[in-house]
Amino acid sequence: MKVGIIGGTGGMGKGFALRWSQNHDVIVGSRDAARAAESAVEYTNLAKEAFGEIKGSISGNDNVSVAKESDVLILSIPYENIDSVCSGILPEVNDNCVVVSPIVPMTKTDVGFECVSIKDNKPFSYKLVSNHMKDKSKLVSAFHVISEKKLVNPTLELDYDIFVCGDDKESVGVVNTLIDEIKGLRSIYLGPIELSYLAEMSTPLLLNAMIQNKIKNPGIKII
Repeated sequence: MKVGIIGGTGGMGKGFALRWSQNHDVIVGSRDAARAAESAVEYTNLAKEAFGEIKGSISGNDNVSVAKESDVLILSIPYENIDSVCSGILPEVNDNCVVVSPIVPMTKTDVGFECVSIKDNKPFSYKLVSNHMKDKSKLVSAFHVISEKKLVNPTLELDYDIFVCGDDKESVGVVNTLIDEIKGLRSIYLGPIELSYLAEMSTPLLLNAMIQNKIKNPGIKII
């Protein structure tokens, strides 16, 4: 598959690109095509150092071009940028493209990390993204509770469960496959896209537990 990553020059985008390049053609997206191309070269070298020869590839381009080319599009962007970014790229995706939102409506306050959708009565991420979707059934919510610092180390084995929400069985299956291809990750289906708020709220919960209990790069595992 062609897996596009909007915000691909960030930490989470880098981790996904390194790991999925073993089997897929990953396209790193950025507002600046030149910056995306530079990151793609860096990631390719790191992937080959970690895995030897890779079956896929890593390239880079501007966000709109990435959206047009991708079979799966990961939105690795901040909550506050959803409308400005998605309004320009989601109308450009092909009809079969699966859009994945790992976006968390979160802010840091005096008491800790809080969910702004509850604190400030703002929409959850999946609702904002879906406003820009041509086919809302192609939206899948996933990857909210993964450790970015562990993800970017391609030689480090993970041991996490990833909550997945979505309405279209085929689209959810595509995302589950990408999750299960990363060694140590397991996909856990929560239900339709309307339940995405449960996964989005789990991120500030996890971060507060990490800080208050001095836990290093934790994840969630259902046992």
